[in-house]
Amino acid sequence: MSNHDRQPLQDSVSGQEQGALVDIDWHAVRDDFPLLGRTFYGKELVYLDNAATTQKPNSVINAIEHYYRFDNANVHRGIYALSEQATRAYEACRDKIQHFIHAANREEIIFVRGTTEAINLVAQSYLRPRLKAGDEILISTMEHHSNIVPWQILAEQTGAKLAVIPITDSGEIRLDDYQKMLNQRTRLVAVTHVSNVLGTINPVQQMIAMAHAKDIPFLVDGAQAAAKLSVDVQALDCDFYAFSSHKLYGPTGAGVLYGKQLLLESMPPYQGGGEMISQVTFEKTEYKAPPYKFEAGTPNIAGVIGMGAAIDYVLALGLTNIIRRDQQLLRYARQALQSVKGLHIIGNAPNKTSIISFVLDDVHPHDISTVLDVEGVAIRAGHHCAMPLMQRFHLPATARASLAFYNNEQDIDRLVFAIQKVRDMWG
Repeated sequence: MSNHDRQPLQDSVSGQEQGALVDIDWHAVRDDFPLLGRTFYGKELVYLDNAATTQKPNSVINAIEHYYRFDNANVHRGIYALSEQATRAYEACRDKIQHFIHAANREEIIFVRGTTEAINLVAQSYLRPRLKAGDEILISTMEHHSNIVPWQILAEQTGAKLAVIPITDSGEIRLDDYQKMLNQRTRLVAVTHVSNVLGTINPVQQMIAMAHAKDIPFLVDGAQAAAKLSVDVQALDCDFYAFSSHKLYGPTGAGVLYGKQLLLESMPPYQGGGEMISQVTFEKTEYKAPPYKFEAGTPNIAGVIGMGAAIDYVLALGLTNIIRRDQQLLRYARQALQSVKGLHIIGNAPNKTSIISFVLDDVHPHDISTVLDVEGVAIRAGHHCAMPLMQRFHLPATARASLAFYNNEQDIDRLVFAIQKVRDMWG
């Protein structure tokens, strides 16, 4: 049965509650992702670079195509039927995301290009007006560059400084050190929910409570978490939460910044232009209320609609089922990789997702990736936009296999077979 003939998965399991635990035919799920059927070098693709970007199901591709074929018009501004239709589709996605991350209000959902833009928005709109020389911004050793560089730029602009929470050899934040580093100069804590290199799931709820005990706001980088965990921003009590569509089975160029409504209302606009205004004269501009005052210009309408379709797909599978599958694949992969002589997994926190970085004795990670590519196995090799973390482990780079629910044990077996081939080539 072809991809287009098969009943879409979100229809076949629709009605499943987010918390329902049911048996999923994960092999059938693969058929919803057309790119997984490609071959390279005569071999069927094994795609294991999901931490960089996930593949897109037919339902997401079809939603984007449908928008351009039948709904394409600019949103909010038109009073004709087609524009109103596009606006309804676009704004419905804001409601979906509100419920997906359990925000209190739809006005707390800001559409951005991705996690990077969301963090920069908070840096420049929220924190910059509140910073002075000598203040501190607290991040962890395992942050992605997108949660380091915006704060460095801000520190250079204001005279503030970056303080870095250390981690253990297994890849866990040192909470005792974190507690000591929270002080009267700390103006914000910004920490990843899940490390894109180590797979570590950080105890952000506990860390947020520790920061709030000292009236310090907290931003969570959820780029790796949104597709693998059930995110409840009210339960976490985070002040800001950022994530990207393309790591959540949606299109690139779309993402979300969640912010508590009172904070968003206190923040000036990040960019100026059309759409985010209520009135403009040459003397003065009045801005709309959040979220619109942060959404200048024509948005990525098709990208947001595709992101909404991706969330529909994920919820149809059920986050509980996805989490269980993630842990099954992680256990299988760790056991299989440990059988390879000379292979060392970097990051062995007991609470982690199926992101596995590793090194192989006497073989550069780029060479590992090159050989695996010829075997049809796609992994990432390099510093993974986390160069300070590489320095922490005294490594120039790692190889990284990151799994998604459409991967299976056979994919992992092919990964291990290909690594054994590398091992044999290098003696």
